[in-house]
Amino acid sequence: MPLFYLRRLTGSKRTESANRHLARFLAFIAGAANADGLLAVGQYTSHMSGIISAMADNIAIGGVSLALTGLGAVCAFLAGAFLTTLMVRWARAHVLESEYALPLILESVLLVVFGLTGRVFVVGHAFLETVMLLCFTMGLQNAIITKISDAVIRTTHLTGMVTDIGISLGRIASTWGEGDNQILDHEMIKLRLHSSLIALFFAGGITGALGFKHVGFLFTLPLAAVLLLLAVMPVVEDVRRYRDIPA
Repeated sequence: MPLFYLRRLTGSKRTESANRHLARFLAFIAGAANADGLLAVGQYTSHMSGIISAMADNIAIGGVSLALTGLGAVCAFLAGAFLTTLMVRWARAHVLESEYALPLILESVLLVVFGLTGRVFVVGHAFLETVMLLCFTMGLQNAIITKISDAVIRTTHLTGMVTDIGISLGRIASTWGEGDNQILDHEMIKLRLHSSLIALFFAGGITGALGFKHVGFLFTLPLAAVLLLLAVMPVVEDVRRYRDIPA
């Protein structure tokens, strides 16, 4: 990828085009990591609605320990989103170009940790720790694109995206033939974006499942490398800028 394109993807100065491109990369990564989590621990780690529903079911049937595991997963997802917000606000306060790149680098590191140690954790029956690690990672990522896009785009919340597609289709159908091209163009842009995010999440899921089947936990390493590649340019720019400041 050209360096200027990488800088535009994760730099502090945002455009709608950069937001859409970054969201597509992250949707693919999220789909792959989610599939890896399912195959590793038998549970999706980006699906908070499902986890909370399972908690309620487990409490109803007396499965308190499983409900507590679900609570740990939800808290980990929340903590990931919380930490992303702190990192972005800290970087913004220090006028860093890498305010959105730093959480991506942390996500990359966590995927490396999962890839290198996941087998040890799972074999050692550290189920909760593995689930919490992956949920924390997904919360971290989802908060990045949510903050970048002012809550317009999310990369792990497919229910909301499917709902948005339905709304866009309804608006297109109701205004078709009325000559209001501005509304049609706006809704078509949203429709293409959300459709592409779902498709890439799906493609990432297939890729992650096949990768885990043939490579195992180490398949998360190329995912981590992609995230690092996306995030590196703003960090390099900050390092160069602070190195040039006279002592």
